[in-house]
Amino acid sequence: MKPKLVVFTGAGISAESGIKTFRDSGGLWEEFDINEVATPQAWEKNQRLVLDFYNKRRKQVLEAQPNKAHFALVELEQKFDVQIITQNIDDLHERAGSKKVLHLHGEITKSRSTVDSSLVYKIAGEEIKFGDKCEKGSQLRPHIVWFGEMVPMMETAYIIAEKADIFVVVGTSMAVYPAAGIIDYSPQDIPKYLIDPSDIKVTGIANLKVIKEKASIGLPKLASDLLK
Repeated sequence: MKPKLVVFTGAGISAESGIKTFRDSGGLWEEFDINEVATPQAWEKNQRLVLDFYNKRRKQVLEAQPNKAHFALVELEQKFDVQIITQNIDDLHERAGSKKVLHLHGEITKSRSTVDSSLVYKIAGEEIKFGDKCEKGSQLRPHIVWFGEMVPMMETAYIIAEKADIFVVVGTSMAVYPAAGIIDYSPQDIPKYLIDPSDIKVTGIANLKVIKEKASIGLPKLASDLLK
């Protein structure tokens, strides 16, 4: 049986493929107020505006390509049972070839029913149009966890972390909870790695090695070492 390698990825790994986060200057988030496009209240107030915002984000994602960090995770599947837990809503991990990807915050390439969250659909093309409805007759919304909504996959992520033999964090500040606490559920005595170019102060995590590099450099290096 292959050792279980759990990888927790954040915006930093996608940023290198050109996908802007709401913290970046010059990104889509500067054109919109988060409260107007990324909350349940925004959806109730103006569905057309929310759909337009996510249609623009989806177009950006579909034009982006996986980078060296994404492909390094695929290479690790040669020797490890790799399970990715990601905060990212893009599909770059899947397009690179990763087989096990858990999306905490939803998937930009999918839509779901407004009245029944179990009805999820792959989007054909770039857009969800106003008037596109689920089989129960309600407007389709982006399959995204908005600010103020519960994160339904969090418990699953905790269970995955508990079974890790190695835990790797890539491209996240480890500052946004509850997701930042996932590493705390991994066994204390296993090797842990944090790959990020920022000065991140992390305390209280045993066996943590910090690799101060951007994802496309640090992750291929770590993959090479782990595969030896």
